[in-house]
Amino acid sequence: MSASEAEQDLSSDERAGLELIRESGGIHQSDFWKELDISSRKGSRIAEVLESLGLIKRTETVYNGHTTYYLEPAARDLDFAMLMAGDMLSPLIGEEEINANSNAFSQWLMNLAYEEY
Repeated sequence: MSASEAEQDLSSDERAGLELIRESGGIHQSDFWKELDISSRKGSRIAEVLESLGLIKRTETVYNGHTTYYLEPAARDLDFAMLMAGDMLSPLIGEEEINANSNAFSQWLMNLAYEEY
């Protein structure tokens, strides 16, 4: 099951939890349930479900003198299709300065245009 398929079956509380983890970039479980305004027990269950679906990574840690978990978003399957024109990767990847007059950029744009037809 892909990450997007797994997300479709989440409850509203699980979706809110996943969104919080993604927006924060990572949060301690002891703060997680407080932010969601739910019980620690329910927060733990949500974190366990999200981890079992591969949507988050849960790492044991010590925070404020207590053992807890650090919850962070799992790497998602990345789709590079938007960066491709035919079999050519965008020449702008990794460039600090964009030169719209470059030959590589012109070829990439032409491939994009021809792809439509």
